[in-house]
Amino acid sequence: MNEETSYHGHCFCESVQFTLTGSPVAVGYCHCESCRHWSAGPVNAFTLWKPEALTITQGEDAIQTYHKTENTYRKWCSHCGGHVFAEHPGLELVDVFAGVLSDFPFKPEAHVNYQETVLHIHDGLPKYRDFPAEMGGSGETLAE
Repeated sequence: MNEETSYHGHCFCESVQFTLTGSPVAVGYCHCESCRHWSAGPVNAFTLWKPEALTITQGEDAIQTYHKTENTYRKWCSHCGGHVFAEHPGLELVDVFAGVLSDFPFKPEAHVNYQETVLHIHDGLPKYRDFPAEMGGSGETLAE
């Protein structure tokens, strides 16, 4: 039997808990204004997964949703306000914020929306102006 790797995550108070199974589609950092404001930080660490990889194991009734646009449905815990993930229906992906994963080996591959950065990071990773072409972006990269 082929067992896939599983990772676990939860909100700040642990009322909402979930498991991710398999491998992410992409891992990196987003510099867009929307993610910066939502995360209250200068950059947001993301892990993108196919929706079927995510299983809510506890507290599904505590998950609340906000969507400023139809591109992103941001999810958080109604008990503690802790952010947990965001659904991207157009991309058919779920962004599970790297900071809520307790056992995921975060190894970023790229920076997206780097044209909006407020924190320049010199790490040798590709810096996409917007998104890679395969994700609907220009595929254009910027210098560090």
